[in-house]
Amino acid sequence: MKEIEIVLLPHEAADQDALYNKVATALKLHPSKLKHVKIHKRSIDARGRQVVYRLKVHVYLEEVPVPEVFSVEYPNVSDKKPVLIVGAGPAGLFAALRCIELGMKPVLIERGKDVKQRRRDLAAINKEGLINPESNYCFGEGGAGTYSDGKLYTRSNKRGDVQYVLKAFVAHGATEDILVDARPHIGTNKLPQIITAMRETIQNAGGEIHFDTKVTGLILKGGHIKGVRTAEGNIFEADALILATGHSARDIYYLLREHDLQIEAKPFALGVRIEHPQQLIDQAQYHCLVRDPNLPPSYYSLVEQVDDRGVFSFCMCPGGIIAPCSTDFNEIVVNGWSPSKRNNPFANSGTVVQINLEDVPGSPEDPFRLLAFQAEAEKRAWQAGGGSLVAPAQRMVDFAEGRVSMDLPANSYLPGTRSADLSQVLPELVYSRLKKALPAFGRKMKGYFTNEALLVGVESRTSSPVRIPRDKASLQHPDAVGLFPCGEGAGYAGGIVSAAIDGMNCADAVYEMFK
Repeated sequence: MKEIEIVLLPHEAADQDALYNKVATALKLHPSKLKHVKIHKRSIDARGRQVVYRLKVHVYLEEVPVPEVFSVEYPNVSDKKPVLIVGAGPAGLFAALRCIELGMKPVLIERGKDVKQRRRDLAAINKEGLINPESNYCFGEGGAGTYSDGKLYTRSNKRGDVQYVLKAFVAHGATEDILVDARPHIGTNKLPQIITAMRETIQNAGGEIHFDTKVTGLILKGGHIKGVRTAEGNIFEADALILATGHSARDIYYLLREHDLQIEAKPFALGVRIEHPQQLIDQAQYHCLVRDPNLPPSYYSLVEQVDDRGVFSFCMCPGGIIAPCSTDFNEIVVNGWSPSKRNNPFANSGTVVQINLEDVPGSPEDPFRLLAFQAEAEKRAWQAGGGSLVAPAQRMVDFAEGRVSMDLPANSYLPGTRSADLSQVLPELVYSRLKKALPAFGRKMKGYFTNEALLVGVESRTSSPVRIPRDKASLQHPDAVGLFPCGEGAGYAGGIVSAAIDGMNCADAVYEMFK
């Protein structure tokens, strides 16, 4: 087997014969000499006037490789030592799978519903503006990731085995494309089936999953975790608890404080979600009037330093929609997602400003001060929208020039948008920096700074504003033996893949504790 790098035009990348011819030319061979060509890595290079695909390929000249089988034989752990896992998002699910591999029985406890039942609550959010605080875009099987795009791009290679996570997704129904694409993406439309398959794997191996079950108390004896209590009064007993509740489960932070367990304020980022017509983004990034049908909808990534603070885009969703991600009444929270084909007419991205500890007044000993700062912005967004999850919005140039928009463009936010002065919604330190950053982004990316773009507020759940401390070696909370803070909600992950890796790392740490 030989590994080589080749460059293909978009139409060549879609043609297997063209691929083989390009490889053969690179190796100075006739295409008939190639037994098999397998794409190892694939990325799009749009830096030049001509957009190309850059591929790393494995070339086989002697024999065809045996296809890789993406499956794992999990042992039955129904009678093994239990491990409680609170939260069935990516951290919790991958912690459960890893527990099974290690011969421990995962007992998953999820406040929300399974993916099928969640759909009804999401429909009520989008059509009627009605929030179920226990079942929404953030709470339920699969966590926020299930209905929030399925982007698997990560820089978390040092935290663990990224390929292991991707292969686990393939084993449960994702396409093998996620193993080769530089920016792998599953799509919100496909994730529910994959998450369901993961649940079935856990249950078939003897693990337990309890939906509609909210943890409201911890059982601690002599500084050791012994179990949890639920809102229904039930008790689940175990000597280990992986706490993987996500960045929106604010009640968990207060629960820890009630038990005199340390928590601390943590920096996060806050801003808006910005939506452009996808065609405009394609024209800017691909240097064309009409996107080549062999290219996917384009993405972008922008960052600017403004007044000693980072302003940046993240969670960019080509061909996506803006989604209502509030988890309680009287608040507006927005996020974005894309289906697998990314075929919606809009592109959106979170565009946010870093919030540091010193930016928020209050006692340095108050672990909730940044959380309160976050919640206040969400409340102001609700008030400016007028209720029923209608979101305050403003055209981009109007925002930068301090004008309330006379009207708003068509957009993807289903509960509806209302013209508002976002300077009265966003904290001043966020508003003032966004106002300066957007024209600067426009100078970096032609066509970005336009009144065709819409700012929708607020994008506030970028990460947790609270960290749950843990020992670097044992991953246990310093005040509670057997308590393993995990994932985004604890402050140790930032996306599906990093959360999954952290879940597996916590399961490994539980295993070490039990040895």
